[in-house]
Amino acid sequence: MTAFDEEERIALFLDYENLAIGARDQLGGMQFDLKPIAHAMAERGRVVVRRAYADWTAFDEDRRMLTRNHVELIEMPQRMGSVRKNAADIKMAVDAVELAFERAYVTTFVICSGDSDFTPLVHKLRELNKKVIGVGVKESTSSLLPPACDEFLFYEDLEGVEVPEPTARKSSRSRTKPKRDKPTSEAAPSVSRNVDDVAVLVAQTVSGLTRSAGGEVSASGLKRALLRKDPTFNEGELGFRAFGELLRHLEERNTIELSEGPAKGDPAVSLPSDAGGETEAFELLRNVIVSLEDKGTDPALAGLKTQMRKIRPDFSEKRLGYRGFLHFVRAAESRGLVTLTWDDDSESYILSAS
Repeated sequence: MTAFDEEERIALFLDYENLAIGARDQLGGMQFDLKPIAHAMAERGRVVVRRAYADWTAFDEDRRMLTRNHVELIEMPQRMGSVRKNAADIKMAVDAVELAFERAYVTTFVICSGDSDFTPLVHKLRELNKKVIGVGVKESTSSLLPPACDEFLFYEDLEGVEVPEPTARKSSRSRTKPKRDKPTSEAAPSVSRNVDDVAVLVAQTVSGLTRSAGGEVSASGLKRALLRKDPTFNEGELGFRAFGELLRHLEERNTIELSEGPAKGDPAVSLPSDAGGETEAFELLRNVIVSLEDKGTDPALAGLKTQMRKIRPDFSEKRLGYRGFLHFVRAAESRGLVTLTWDDDSESYILSAS
């Protein structure tokens, strides 16, 4: 099999009215441009189908831009309001499912819309063993759509999209703008991450993959797992140019360790033997238990974490790669540091120092 055969083959479907109006209304009146999406898809594979759906009498300039980018324009009959919109959505969904059956070589479908009405389409395509990538404008994307996809990209975060700075006049206008038809609870939440949050997420994911797979965790496998947990995950939000750069930064922080993997350029990822001060955390646990025993108190699991944080406020078992405090305590027990016993009377675990 050649590298050409191994490439992802992508079908790009654009709910054009959703994208164009979303960019205009939510991104300071900017004109939608296909190039950032096309470039992002070129990094993922070969785009073999490009289709856009709209009433093109309302998007004359956009029609020329899309034609230059080799997009097939699907004309929807000119109707009124939601009737026209629903017709475009239904046509796009039918065409996507039909293509999934007729073109088995298409491996990835890109649904460019923030409309929650496309969620059943995403589920069906994934059921047919197709990878689905979503693209939408953040403020006009339903919170239901991104979790349904394998990966979701916010248009304004793509390389090449320059969002105009809001002016005082525009801000004033936005305060008096009537409410949108879509309930605010359906709007996609603004994603805000920092490196500490991602360090915890990566440590937990590496730990989980190590337990479930029982072997090496590759960087590419880790990235796929992170996207399954959060399809909107994007290392670029944190200022890293590539996922490998983020991993090297986390290695410097002693969150993970990198070593040579089976494939060149795809290192193996593991947790350090003393990830983020694991030995110190186990010692803290044991010391708290001993202190409670000296006072004649049975150290119960409930409330023990609070006692530890009185001494070390920044303690977090999740930063060490454990899904919960009980998993952390069981790890300490497996090392012979503590003993965990269930007590029927208190309906809780009681700990003792070993």
